[in-house]
Amino acid sequence: MSKRPPTKLPDDLAKTVTKKMRAAYQAPSAVIAEAQLEALARELAHTHPGAAGSLREGLAETLTVLRLGVPPTLARTLRSTNCIESMISICRNHSTNVKNWQAETWPSAGAPPAWSRPAKQFRRVNGHMHLPVLRAALERMSPSRVSVPTVMMRNVNVA
Repeated sequence: MSKRPPTKLPDDLAKTVTKKMRAAYQAPSAVIAEAQLEALARELAHTHPGAAGSLREGLAETLTVLRLGVPPTLARTLRSTNCIESMISICRNHSTNVKNWQAETWPSAGAPPAWSRPAKQFRRVNGHMHLPVLRAALERMSPSRVSVPTVMMRNVNVA
């Protein structure tokens, strides 16, 4: 479920739902946010069951960033897909210019030019200085499953 209200709600109700959803996502903890969103879903279930179902769908996943406890600057970045979409767009644009995909044109084994050449266009993620906090939170949740390439942590200085 996105953080937008379902589109088939009447305008006045959609505005109310939007305000309640925004308030929930600004809650101090994931438990409180989940309770607020579930209460909203119960309210909607009587008059707009489809909207309530949409709200409940993926509810736990939408609160992941809040559960991880990352600082607000990084959390704002992680709540959006913009940085991923930007990277994909840059790589797509560069990969369309490649005429010959032979192995010797790759700068290193397994690293396609579409990822390595446009790196100069990438900007730092807002909140990048908090990436070690994110990594630590992920390791606490699932220590054996976290594998962050060193190159992603490069140039991240934490004082």
